[in-house]
Amino acid sequence: MSEQNPAKKPSINQRKRARSMCVQALYKQLIAGGSAYDVEAEFITDHDMSKIDREYFTSLFHGVNSHLTEIDDSFQMYLDRPKTDLTPIELGVLRQGAFELIHRLDVPYRVVINENVELAKSFGATDAHKYVNGILDKLAQKVRK
Repeated sequence: MSEQNPAKKPSINQRKRARSMCVQALYKQLIAGGSAYDVEAEFITDHDMSKIDREYFTSLFHGVNSHLTEIDDSFQMYLDRPKTDLTPIELGVLRQGAFELIHRLDVPYRVVINENVELAKSFGATDAHKYVNGILDKLAQKVRK
């Protein structure tokens, strides 16, 4: 049972934490492999999920996994190197951001870009956030006219 009140809208911080946990789960899946359901179950068991928007986490994580080809194709043209040369963090953040831009129209594109750039700053290499920002900005111009 979720610890969130169903009548209460999740807070901004709960959404931020959901995005952060999703990027970590995508990273784990890229490194260790496994099905989305196995990775999610293990992640929920191993982490305190009480202070996140768990529905949003699940929506993001399974949404990325369900639309992987579409998502990767959406930003492929903006990459300056092969997708296989991206770090797992860059790839996870780009996939999550692309999914939100394409499938979560209820979230303003600026929020999507900002939140995912912040995740790239937190988890990625020194300038990963600049790279992620450029790609998500170009994608947003294409899919959020």
